[in-house]
Amino acid sequence: MAKKKFKSESKRLLDLMINSIYTHKEIFLRELISNANDAIDKLYYLSLKDENITFNRDNFYIRLTPDKEARTLTITDTGIGMSREELEDNLGTIAKSGSFAFKKENDMEQDVDIIGQFGVGFYSAFMVADCVTVKSKAYGSEEAYVWTSKGADGYEIDTCDKAETGTEIILYLKADTEDEHYSEFLETYRLSELVKKYSDYIKYPIKMLTEKSRPKEGTAEEGKTPEYETYYEDETLNSMIPIWRKNKNELKQEDYDQFYQDKFHDFEKPLKTIHTSADGAVSYTALLFLPARAPYDYYTKEFQRGLQLYSNGVLIMDKCADLLPDYFGFVKGLVDSADLSLNISREMLQHDRQLKTIAAHIKKKIKNELLNMLNNDRANYEKLYESFGRPLKFGVYDNFGMEKDFLKDLILFYSSSEKKLVSLDEYAKRMKEEQKYIYYACGEDTAKIDKLPQTELVKEKGYEILYLTEDVDEFVIKILGSYEEKEFKSVSASDLGLKSEEEAKAEKETKEENKDLFDFMKEALGDKVKEVKASTRLKSHPVCISSVGEVSLEMEKVLNAMPNNQKIHADRALEINISHPVFETIKTLYQTDKEKLKKYTGVLYDSALLIEGLPIEDPVAFSNHVCDLI
Repeated sequence: MAKKKFKSESKRLLDLMINSIYTHKEIFLRELISNANDAIDKLYYLSLKDENITFNRDNFYIRLTPDKEARTLTITDTGIGMSREELEDNLGTIAKSGSFAFKKENDMEQDVDIIGQFGVGFYSAFMVADCVTVKSKAYGSEEAYVWTSKGADGYEIDTCDKAETGTEIILYLKADTEDEHYSEFLETYRLSELVKKYSDYIKYPIKMLTEKSRPKEGTAEEGKTPEYETYYEDETLNSMIPIWRKNKNELKQEDYDQFYQDKFHDFEKPLKTIHTSADGAVSYTALLFLPARAPYDYYTKEFQRGLQLYSNGVLIMDKCADLLPDYFGFVKGLVDSADLSLNISREMLQHDRQLKTIAAHIKKKIKNELLNMLNNDRANYEKLYESFGRPLKFGVYDNFGMEKDFLKDLILFYSSSEKKLVSLDEYAKRMKEEQKYIYYACGEDTAKIDKLPQTELVKEKGYEILYLTEDVDEFVIKILGSYEEKEFKSVSASDLGLKSEEEAKAEKETKEENKDLFDFMKEALGDKVKEVKASTRLKSHPVCISSVGEVSLEMEKVLNAMPNNQKIHADRALEINISHPVFETIKTLYQTDKEKLKKYTGVLYDSALLIEGLPIEDPVAFSNHVCDLI
């Protein structure tokens, strides 16, 4: 029979299909199995409309048959089959979908799911085969036909012998090369692996004869090594029913845990399982898990966030990053939807409204579940926060704080009074009536922060302080600005807002009385500080450093630790406790030995730096000055 040319700019489009559209050659098996699933679905749908058609589910399946000697892989289905005209139309016109046309002709909506949409999946077979033969017999037809093609040159259609209704696709695999090993698709273990990966939840059984071994009868005598024989067993490769499509009342937590550990290769059970679905403008089912701890590579560039994306049980993407914001990147799980618009390769999604709608729903659902954990399962929330609190904090100030209001109730800080992690909401509810600010202090750890001189006055007033121990913490506070209309205030800020009128008046008088002394000390320190002043916050400590302006001492440390060598310098004030005996010494030295006072000033300043965990410029000079003063 004469060879026919492909329609629709055949050669150019087929070359594109084979070489460009699909990223991985193994995808061909997913596409052909999905097409086989569609063929069975079509016959099932017709059986719903025509009572003369008997649909016995046991008679409908997909079979894989590898033949190493012939170098062929055959995919057989017992579906609706194709007539000569359908072979001509569906396989002779690239990018025409028989499934799509069937759905339109039969005015199908929710009665049955048809996977195929664009009709190009079949041609992925040419990525691995240099010749493809399709034998098909349509339901109700006496004739069977064979379609054969070696690629872009065209195809032939002829009659053939085929007893049963359905379709048989025979792939004549390409020869192996140094770069490509096509023979892998003849190995039963590899085919089984690909079915599990991409088509595990196809609703009809995918069968294959697999080679197995067993002891020969009569050879397993005691004390002797038994002889083994090879036999073949028909094995169903797919599990067919996804756990997420089952009713929740059918499932126990043990079922979810086992699925999670098997699917996502975690030796620990998840802290929480979220099984949710939605119907409306977009329909989907999501099965999400909150891990017990961070994966070993979570904080590396190699880590890929995202949820698995299925369309009618067929894996479309292993990591769909668009379904999760970065700050929820620790969530594992999957989404299954029939409403998404897939592009022609099914490997990538068009960025359409449905995808954004699903992502928005999932984001809100995760937040609500986290808040529920925070309020009702505190121990597990704190365990989760220990591993993933950092990305939540990054989410607060990322993109100039666009998500700060969404995330602010999920973040926790250590409390000076509660001696544990608390939320901003819990802090706000405990604030004293006259308290103006939410106070916080920064440092390497809670023990060191607790000893900071700057915390003394705030503690004396009975106010709670949030201890910020991570480098990201103060940036989060700065972006938030306030919570429940209460501004955040660092205990190292120049003004704590704690002075009464009498205290403010006394401070002013002290400043005026000691103006010359403080000016001298400021001059001795040069541009290291903006001013030297009497402190109203210190009680037992002689000296401390406070920050002036928006950049705090802690932010200076964090920014200067970054690789871009910014050399940020926070404006500082040296505060002297005028009630401490050291102040009397300072006043005496100002009258009797100004040179010694310069050394004294330098030592006090460097001591204050050490308390803050900041480096001193000249450790040798500091040590010499201390020795001189001793």
